[in-house]
Amino acid sequence: MFDRPLYRTRQFFGSFRPRLHDGERAAAAAFLGDRLWALFESMNTRDQRHSIDTFRLLKGQGCVDNDLLSAALLHDVGKGRLAGARVRLWHRVVYVLLAAGAPSVLTQLTNGGGGLANLRHHAERGAVVAEALGVGAATVELIRRHHEDDIADERLGMLRSADESC
Repeated sequence: MFDRPLYRTRQFFGSFRPRLHDGERAAAAAFLGDRLWALFESMNTRDQRHSIDTFRLLKGQGCVDNDLLSAALLHDVGKGRLAGARVRLWHRVVYVLLAAGAPSVLTQLTNGGGGLANLRHHAERGAVVAEALGVGAATVELIRRHHEDDIADERLGMLRSADESC
Protein backbone atom coordinates (compact mmCIF):
# COMPACT_ATOMS: atom_id res chain seq x y z
CA MET A 1 0.00 0.00 0.00
CA PHE A 2 2.81 2.42 0.87
CA ASP A 3 5.32 1.24 -1.73
CA ARG A 4 4.17 3.54 -4.55
CA PRO A 5 3.95 6.77 -2.47
CA LEU A 6 7.36 6.05 -0.91
CA TYR A 7 8.84 5.41 -4.35
CA ARG A 8 7.40 8.67 -5.70
CA THR A 9 8.62 10.60 -2.65
CA ARG A 10 12.15 9.22 -3.06
CA GLN A 11 11.99 9.94 -6.78
CA PHE A 12 10.83 13.52 -6.16
CA PHE A 13 13.57 14.41 -3.67
CA GLY A 14 16.20 12.65 -5.73
CA SER A 15 15.28 14.77 -8.74
CA PHE A 16 16.43 18.04 -7.21
CA ARG A 17 20.14 17.44 -7.77
CA PRO A 18 20.66 14.36 -9.89
CA ARG A 19 24.30 13.52 -10.49
CA LEU A 20 26.11 11.29 -12.92
CA HIS A 21 29.65 10.13 -12.25
CA ASP A 22 32.18 10.15 -15.08
CA GLY A 23 32.48 6.36 -14.89
CA GLU A 24 28.73 5.91 -15.28
CA ARG A 25 28.64 8.23 -18.29
CA ALA A 26 31.62 6.45 -19.83
CA ALA A 27 30.02 3.02 -19.35
CA ALA A 28 26.74 4.20 -20.92
CA ALA A 29 28.61 5.85 -23.81
CA ALA A 30 30.65 2.70 -24.44
CA PHE A 31 27.55 0.54 -24.40
CA LEU A 32 25.47 2.80 -26.69
CA GLY A 33 28.23 3.83 -29.08
CA ASP A 34 28.63 7.20 -30.77
CA ARG A 35 25.48 6.99 -32.88
CA LEU A 36 23.10 6.40 -29.95
CA TRP A 37 24.95 8.50 -27.40
CA ALA A 38 23.31 11.63 -28.84
CA LEU A 39 19.91 10.21 -27.84
CA PHE A 40 21.05 9.68 -24.28
CA GLU A 41 22.64 13.13 -24.16
CA SER A 42 19.38 14.72 -25.33
CA MET A 43 17.73 13.82 -22.02
CA ASN A 44 18.02 16.02 -18.97
CA THR A 45 20.26 14.87 -16.13
CA ARG A 46 17.29 13.63 -14.09
CA ASP A 47 16.22 11.25 -16.87
CA GLN A 48 19.81 10.23 -17.56
CA ARG A 49 20.25 9.32 -13.88
CA HIS A 50 17.03 7.30 -13.93
CA SER A 51 18.04 5.53 -17.15
CA ILE A 52 21.46 4.59 -15.83
CA ASP A 53 19.87 3.27 -12.63
CA THR A 54 17.44 1.20 -14.72
CA PHE A 55 20.32 -0.13 -16.85
CA ARG A 56 22.42 -0.99 -13.79
CA LEU A 57 19.52 -2.77 -12.10
CA LEU A 58 18.95 -4.98 -15.14
CA LYS A 59 22.67 -5.72 -15.47
CA GLY A 60 22.80 -6.52 -11.76
CA GLN A 61 20.02 -9.04 -12.31
CA GLY A 62 22.19 -10.77 -14.89
CA CYS A 63 20.59 -9.32 -18.01
CA VAL A 64 22.77 -9.70 -21.13
CA ASP A 65 20.08 -8.80 -23.69
CA ASN A 66 21.53 -5.83 -25.59
CA ASP A 67 18.12 -4.71 -26.90
CA LEU A 68 16.69 -4.65 -23.39
CA LEU A 69 19.76 -2.90 -21.95
CA SER A 70 19.66 -0.31 -24.74
CA ALA A 71 15.98 0.29 -24.03
CA ALA A 72 16.84 0.77 -20.35
CA LEU A 73 19.21 3.58 -21.28
CA LEU A 74 16.92 5.12 -23.89
CA HIS A 75 13.34 4.48 -22.72
CA ASP A 76 12.74 8.12 -21.72
CA VAL A 77 14.29 9.86 -24.76
CA GLY A 78 10.79 11.03 -25.67
CA LYS A 79 11.16 13.54 -22.83
CA GLY A 80 14.39 14.92 -24.33
CA ARG A 81 15.49 17.67 -26.69
CA LEU A 82 15.74 15.46 -29.78
CA ALA A 83 12.07 14.57 -29.32
CA GLY A 84 11.22 18.27 -29.08
CA ALA A 85 10.05 17.88 -25.49
CA ARG A 86 10.33 20.30 -22.62
CA VAL A 87 9.41 18.72 -19.32
CA ARG A 88 9.89 20.52 -16.03
CA LEU A 89 9.73 19.14 -12.51
CA TRP A 90 6.33 20.70 -11.87
CA HIS A 91 4.95 18.90 -14.96
CA ARG A 92 6.08 15.59 -13.46
CA VAL A 93 4.53 16.34 -10.07
CA VAL A 94 1.20 17.44 -11.56
CA TYR A 95 1.18 14.47 -13.92
CA VAL A 96 1.71 11.93 -11.12
CA LEU A 97 -0.88 13.57 -8.87
CA LEU A 98 -3.50 13.77 -11.62
CA ALA A 99 -2.81 10.22 -12.79
CA ALA A 100 -3.46 9.00 -9.26
CA GLY A 101 -6.38 11.24 -8.35
CA ALA A 102 -8.04 12.62 -11.47
CA PRO A 103 -7.13 10.60 -14.56
CA SER A 104 -9.97 12.07 -16.64
CA VAL A 105 -8.65 15.58 -15.98
CA LEU A 106 -5.16 14.41 -16.93
CA THR A 107 -6.50 13.01 -20.20
CA GLN A 108 -8.13 16.35 -21.03
CA LEU A 109 -4.98 18.32 -20.16
CA THR A 110 -2.71 16.08 -22.23
CA ASN A 111 -4.65 16.22 -25.48
CA GLY A 112 -2.81 19.33 -26.62
CA GLY A 113 0.83 20.26 -26.34
CA GLY A 114 3.10 21.23 -23.50
CA GLY A 115 4.93 19.42 -20.75
CA LEU A 116 2.03 17.28 -19.56
CA ALA A 117 1.34 16.05 -23.09
CA ASN A 118 5.06 15.37 -23.56
CA LEU A 119 4.98 13.14 -20.49
CA ARG A 120 1.87 11.29 -21.61
CA HIS A 121 3.21 10.63 -25.11
CA HIS A 122 6.92 10.27 -24.35
CA ALA A 123 7.06 6.54 -25.07
CA GLU A 124 5.73 6.93 -28.62
CA ARG A 125 7.75 10.09 -29.25
CA GLY A 126 10.89 8.38 -28.00
CA ALA A 127 10.29 5.37 -30.22
CA VAL A 128 9.84 7.58 -33.29
CA VAL A 129 13.06 9.51 -32.59
CA ALA A 130 15.00 6.33 -31.79
CA GLU A 131 13.81 4.66 -34.98
CA ALA A 132 14.76 7.71 -37.04
CA LEU A 133 18.28 7.54 -35.61
CA GLY A 134 18.66 3.87 -36.49
CA VAL A 135 17.93 2.11 -33.21
CA GLY A 136 17.08 -1.54 -33.78
CA ALA A 137 13.45 -2.58 -34.12
CA ALA A 138 13.37 -4.64 -30.90
CA THR A 139 14.72 -1.75 -28.82
CA VAL A 140 12.34 0.70 -30.49
CA GLU A 141 9.37 -1.51 -29.57
CA LEU A 142 10.54 -1.77 -25.97
CA ILE A 143 10.80 2.03 -25.82
CA ARG A 144 7.37 2.40 -27.42
CA ARG A 145 5.69 -0.05 -25.07
CA HIS A 146 7.56 0.50 -21.79
CA HIS A 147 4.41 1.68 -19.99
CA GLU A 148 2.17 -1.13 -21.26
CA ASP A 149 0.99 -4.01 -19.09
CA ASP A 150 1.78 -6.96 -21.36
CA ILE A 151 2.50 -9.85 -19.04
CA ALA A 152 3.17 -12.14 -22.01
CA ASP A 153 6.25 -10.14 -23.06
CA GLU A 154 9.00 -11.09 -20.61
CA ARG A 155 11.47 -8.43 -21.77
CA LEU A 156 8.85 -5.70 -21.51
CA GLY A 157 7.99 -6.93 -18.02
CA MET A 158 11.65 -6.79 -17.01
CA LEU A 159 12.00 -3.24 -18.36
CA ARG A 160 8.82 -2.05 -16.64
CA SER A 161 9.83 -3.61 -13.35
CA ALA A 162 13.29 -2.02 -13.46
CA ASP A 163 11.86 1.32 -14.62
CA GLU A 164 9.37 1.40 -11.76
CA SER A 165 12.01 0.40 -9.22
CA CYS A 166 14.44 3.20 -10.07
